[in-house]
Amino acid sequence: MLCAGLCFAVINSLAQYISFKMNQPSTTVAFLQYLIALIVMLPWLKKRGIRQALKTHFFSLHCLRVFFSVLGIQLWMWALAYPVPLWQGVALLMTSPLFATLGSGLFLKERVSAARWVATVSGFFGAMIILEPWSDHFVLASLLPIGAAFFWALYSLMVKKLSSHDSPTTIVVYLLLLISPFNLLLAFPQWSMPKGETLWVLLMAAGLFTALAQWSIAKAYSFADASFLQPFDLAKLPLNVLFGFLVFGWVPPGNLWVGGGIIVASLFFLTHRETRQSQK
Repeated sequence: MLCAGLCFAVINSLAQYISFKMNQPSTTVAFLQYLIALIVMLPWLKKRGIRQALKTHFFSLHCLRVFFSVLGIQLWMWALAYPVPLWQGVALLMTSPLFATLGSGLFLKERVSAARWVATVSGFFGAMIILEPWSDHFVLASLLPIGAAFFWALYSLMVKKLSSHDSPTTIVVYLLLLISPFNLLLAFPQWSMPKGETLWVLLMAAGLFTALAQWSIAKAYSFADASFLQPFDLAKLPLNVLFGFLVFGWVPPGNLWVGGGIIVASLFFLTHRETRQSQK
């Protein structure tokens, strides 16, 4: 999970540099990044047994799940291209588990305890501190990471629903195979073939790191429970702050640490509660 967090920090910096500094459409960057990742991961997918993994009775739900993921990716890439500073964007992305908590009660009809409601409301309060919608420098583009977090929460809820019917391998294989066609569909209206050796080297690097990140996450979940891994996933915030400073010179203001601290504390509280409940 720490390896994946480091990879995503590099990926975000590369994607933001390509789209913002090199003026490439964010939709094109997203398509090529995940296409390269798919090509790199094909040997791994073949080893996992693609043909067997494709057997499912819920193909339409897998398509919808991946489409939600792609919408999250496109909104996130749009935010990077605007550009929304990495420190702000990643902190707001961390609200995704809070959206998932709300969705589990609304869509999966799970019982949401009072403690989970308190943690969720606290987390969104932390997001508002980071966004500062009442300030003069607030721009609507700052909401793009919130939109990405929302769609990734829907994706997570569908994974949870499908995991009771299909294997983890099936879920991963459909994600990787369907993500490129959906990305191409959204990239087509603004399609612009990248030119220049440097640009292609950066795109290749983004694709390779994406493949490594996905492999690392899959490997992590094969060894440990989600509740154990969640705290390590939170390392992505300081890692992205570091890379945002190194690449763009962005220094986060004090409201990031206050709001981010509230979000992290909320997620820790949720993880701790879920672990205790599962043990009981």
